[in-house]
Amino acid sequence: MSYHDFFTHVVDVVEGVGATILVVGAVAAFARYAIEVLTRQGERAFTELRKNLGRVILLGLEVLIIADIIRTIIVEVSVQSVTVLAIIVLIRVVLSFSLEVEIDGTWPWNRWRVGSETPPSTPT
Repeated sequence: MSYHDFFTHVVDVVEGVGATILVVGAVAAFARYAIEVLTRQGERAFTELRKNLGRVILLGLEVLIIADIIRTIIVEVSVQSVTVLAIIVLIRVVLSFSLEVEIDGTWPWNRWRVGSETPPSTPT
């Protein structure tokens, strides 16, 4: 087995792990939602479902980014593959940022306002 073949298989495994995280996580989130609805906690069940699905998508995307980086740096080294990686990472960063805002319900720079009345301290 050559170096190229080995890392091609590594990328396949990492992509499989990412896809598994997405599928299993989504099934678990919906199962938890069903349990919460059946136990009469329906008011907040939908909000929790959205948060859980967002977390699953974030984790799955991070693992898939790892696969893309390995593929680009080790398996397919070319200007075109690096450009495609840059576009994919940019899209995923924007999506991850949007999901973080959706999960937390606030912009990242305003999180301290939700948790307490004092702003974070700055090192001097």
